[in-house]
Amino acid sequence: MSRQDILNLFDQTGIMPTPQRLEVADVLLCKPQHLSADQIIEQLRSMGSRVSKATVYNTLNLFGERGIVREVMVDPIRKFYDSTTRPHHHFYNEDTGELWDIPDDQVTFLALPPLPEGTERTSVELLIRVRNGRLAVC
Repeated sequence: MSRQDILNLFDQTGIMPTPQRLEVADVLLCKPQHLSADQIIEQLRSMGSRVSKATVYNTLNLFGERGIVREVMVDPIRKFYDSTTRPHHHFYNEDTGELWDIPDDQVTFLALPPLPEGTERTSVELLIRVRNGRLAVC
């Protein structure tokens, strides 16, 4: 996503384009990807940025609230920010901490359970946890 695309997106979602927000957006929105806040901070530091950790977290929360990114909780302490905002499925590697998309055409649900009374479905998203293969010891 170009800087102008980011500025247009900020304008559409009512986000003031501060230099810090633009730096975070440049890292996260440059391509479809899944990054944790720590990975974003690491990339910003490698580019010479001095954006504070608190500013990165606040910016990511704002982006999530405005629909610019999706928050993907893979466990109680790890959250990823996904630049693809439509509902979709993921693989999560517990060994490496990597998260990647599963193509929609590779997932089929034959049936879903009835919803609790008084609710409506907003999305169905599958998270498949994987680990690196373990070699069998004889």
